[in-house]
Amino acid sequence: MAGTEKVRIARRSGRQTNPPNVKGTLPHRGEILKGFVALFFHRCVPFCGGGLFKGPVAGMADQRRRSSLPASLPASVPGSGRRNIASPGLRSGPVSIGSSAGEKPMQDPAVRGRKGRTGAMTDLAADTGRLRKDRLTIGLVSLAHLMSHFYQLSLAPLFPLLHDAFSVSYLELGSVSTSFYLTSGVCQAFAGIVVDRYGPRPLLLAGIAAMAASIGLAGLAPSFWMLYPLAVIAGIGNSVFHPADFSLLSSQVSKGRLGRAYSVHAFCGTVGFALAPVVVGGLGAIAGWRVALVSAGVAGLVVVALLLRYYRLLAAVSERPATAAAGGGAISYARLITTPAIMMAFLYFLLTAAAGTGFQTFSTASLVEFYGISPQTAATALTAYLAGSCLGILAGGQLADRTGRHARVAVIGLLACAALILLVATGRLPFLASVVVVAIAGFAQGVTAPSRDILVKAATPPGATGKVFGFVYSGLDAGSTSAPLLFGAFLDGHAINAIFLVIALLYALSTVSVLSVNRGRRSVQSQ
Repeated sequence: MAGTEKVRIARRSGRQTNPPNVKGTLPHRGEILKGFVALFFHRCVPFCGGGLFKGPVAGMADQRRRSSLPASLPASVPGSGRRNIASPGLRSGPVSIGSSAGEKPMQDPAVRGRKGRTGAMTDLAADTGRLRKDRLTIGLVSLAHLMSHFYQLSLAPLFPLLHDAFSVSYLELGSVSTSFYLTSGVCQAFAGIVVDRYGPRPLLLAGIAAMAASIGLAGLAPSFWMLYPLAVIAGIGNSVFHPADFSLLSSQVSKGRLGRAYSVHAFCGTVGFALAPVVVGGLGAIAGWRVALVSAGVAGLVVVALLLRYYRLLAAVSERPATAAAGGGAISYARLITTPAIMMAFLYFLLTAAAGTGFQTFSTASLVEFYGISPQTAATALTAYLAGSCLGILAGGQLADRTGRHARVAVIGLLACAALILLVATGRLPFLASVVVVAIAGFAQGVTAPSRDILVKAATPPGATGKVFGFVYSGLDAGSTSAPLLFGAFLDGHAINAIFLVIALLYALSTVSVLSVNRGRRSVQSQ
């Protein structure tokens, strides 16, 4: 018992002593349990380290483990009372097992485990902070995009009330909308230059403020002619959204979430279109058109205040200016937008906008002619197409973040959409089957949107995001302007099949532009 008492006294004094080799003397069963637990952590869970448990059996386990090391590498043994032996090329310290000259010292598992856990916690905190920043950026930019589309349709639901209030024709009311879209389309092609020069944040705030103020002041207009300058101001404000939005998303959001960022951005724009007739039209029917427009303007100012609250969060990462491949000088705007990849991206937006506008504007009337049904029943096909497109946009964002073959996604989606609409053009499907087919076609087309935007971003030289997206998205206005003339002529001539046939053809032709943009992406990345 003397040996055991000696061990206990040494343990109370802070010294570690090996158990005496006394016949008939065994360590206490608590010491044995500690030893087995320490042996388990040493052998099976190395990141926990061996410094947690120290005792007689733990010391013997450490001694047995170190006995397998070469004799030239003495080491300190926890629980044995031995110290590191100083020798040339050998470091001493509590975390060193031993090393020869020029070798990295072997760390004690406890220290290595603590460092690993600390690094993992640091990485987790960084990932959590980055995720929060990405979510806020996507949410704020998408909210601004929602308001842009909301304001684009704020006047149209009130046309019957404005018609009676100002005693004007619907042609004159339509000319107000034409002033808005014409100004927006022309200015958007050049808004990217201002975005790249002064940054997207102030332009985004100015755009929302301009549209909110214009719509709000329209509710206070004493005469009809005042709506024209307000529509022009709103059009100028609307022109900055696509270049500013995509500049912020491309520079602020993590690359692994960029597809979902683009999909949420597009989805919110569609939601803005859907909300405007319900909110503004509903308020107009209840409280009058002036209250409806002023309320819409105030809502936009609330969004401006929210963006100001997170203004510093939206600080765009600085990009180096776009440079020429050979001389290294800045690429001129004219040379930038005339590069084959950018021109083909513009053509893509023009073709798909013409096809989409044709379907949204004339599909209901065409199906009425096809099946002899009421317009309300025929409109369910358009609703199914738009619902499928919204779901496809969200699904396409997930897909875009999980694959690098964005060109393949876009081509397959567009060809599937073209084939399905071509099936409707035959006129041999029952109406309910046509509704299902156009819903799937809308889904296929929606899936392509995030991959399309990623392809355009990849084909954009550094520092030119605003210019490129401003120019290529002006193709939407060009296609939307030209499509009604073409499809209206078909409808007047009762060429119903030709409407769906041309829509399918436009979607199919847009695949050529996708492949060209993809080749441009490769040339930009190789520079």
